[in-house]
Amino acid sequence: MAEPLPLEVAATLNALLTGSDPVSGAMRAQLPYARGVGRCGCGCGCATVDVAVGHTAVPPAPAHGNPAADAWYAEPEDAGVMVFTKDGDLSLLEIYSASSEPISTWREPRLVER
Repeated sequence: MAEPLPLEVAATLNALLTGSDPVSGAMRAQLPYARGVGRCGCGCGCATVDVAVGHTAVPPAPAHGNPAADAWYAEPEDAGVMVFTKDGDLSLLEIYSASSEPISTWREPRLVER
């Protein structure tokens, strides 16, 4: 069931999609229409979120690779975040750790270092 994005997820996406490039701008325009539609399915307990955007709400982002954007966190230094798209629409916000411990809560968006 789709639900509004949690505030920390929306803020993380906004921090990750800074920039004046057309892809980031198009994905930022999708944020008001983005909904959380699932959680990480690997069973690790991480905070990764599946995202869906109404296809008629806003145009898809121009062609680009995946991940569409990625960054590390200033703290903890072993954590990162990536945003993926499908057909130009936001589809996944993944948080990950370079250590063996999954990250189960979202870090402060101000700590995203692009």
